[in-house]
Amino acid sequence: MKKIFENTTKDKYGVRHIAFIMDGNGRWAKMRNRPRTFGHQEGFKRLFEIAEICSYKNIEVMSIYAFSTENWNRPKSEVSFLFNTLDKRFASELKKMMRLNIKLVVSGQISRLPESTQTVLAEGIAETSKNTGLILNVCLSYGGRDEITRAVAKICQDFRFEKISKQEISEDLIEKYLDTAGLPSVDLLIRTSGEMRLSNFMLWQLSYSELIFPSIHWPDFNGEELEKCLVEFGRRTRRFGGLIDEKA
Repeated sequence: MKKIFENTTKDKYGVRHIAFIMDGNGRWAKMRNRPRTFGHQEGFKRLFEIAEICSYKNIEVMSIYAFSTENWNRPKSEVSFLFNTLDKRFASELKKMMRLNIKLVVSGQISRLPESTQTVLAEGIAETSKNTGLILNVCLSYGGRDEITRAVAKICQDFRFEKISKQEISEDLIEKYLDTAGLPSVDLLIRTSGEMRLSNFMLWQLSYSELIFPSIHWPDFNGEELEKCLVEFGRRTRRFGGLIDEKA
């Protein structure tokens, strides 16, 4: 892997922040006559493999939609399996993050997570806090609307106690109250499995992102597939609502 990716020029495609909706784990498993839990296990492995590649590519931030606010409606057995897998595997993955200089941050309603998972995440955040490489933003019990709602509530509270004034309220201020405060906006969103929707993911941060929807399921997504997406991103012209001089 290192021979393929370690020599990539910094910001070769202009991607600072890449986000993934890791879709298709269950369908991938079903195609192989295996339980959905098997697909989630493979998807978990792929998550850290792609993080390693993004680290070698000098991408600054990688956000992953690991568990949504709506996912709480899934069968309890599946939800328990997901968090048990995270708890058990995280120690070994933490060693990898330290080796790769990856910093862990988490977005979402962390207080809703199992206590064991909260502990594991808190330890990972503390352990990697001084790392200066890729920032891995894991979105757990996360929803874009919920994030904005919580941000508005915090702004209202600070306004009530005169910590901020009406005149101070701006896009920059709102961003400081989001879970992703301090992170750049998302440049590229990749959703695997061919589904073409955002599913309530990072609604504020995706305002001007480029969107790519490869048909491949997440457990089959690898470095070559990521490179295809980055090349496609490089072909696009980002106008941000403005006009491009065609003569330029």
